[in-house]
Amino acid sequence: MKLRIVTPLSVVVDEDGVLALRAEDCSGGFGILPRHADFLTSLVISIVSWKSGDGKRRYCAVRRGVLSVTGGEAIAIATREAVAGEDLLTLDQTVLSRFRADIETERTERVESTRLQLNAIRQIMRHLRPDGRGATGSL
Repeated sequence: MKLRIVTPLSVVVDEDGVLALRAEDCSGGFGILPRHADFLTSLVISIVSWKSGDGKRRYCAVRRGVLSVTGGEAIAIATREAVAGEDLLTLDQTVLSRFRADIETERTERVESTRLQLNAIRQIMRHLRPDGRGATGSL
């Protein structure tokens, strides 16, 4: 099989001769072998692993994404971010340092977004009150 893992900025993996692949979606882990039925799923943050034609196991950490199997031979993964590696320990350390900063940034952005939404709701409630007073309860 042919495996291709891409991000918006690069092709992380482009490999022919893949014998088997293992990935994870929201329902759990699953495997793909040659002649697999056409398939489309949404991946969670996880490690995708595959066995190459040379018998070696390879890995790629993906940060969500979409996996498709076409014609039983082509596996494509489109993801926001991916880090490839041949050793799980080294990959783990690379991923932790790389993803940790992004995860913290996303968390901060979610908190700020929620804060802005709550402020907008409070402003709307003030304008909707018939007496024009501010909201008495807190959200």
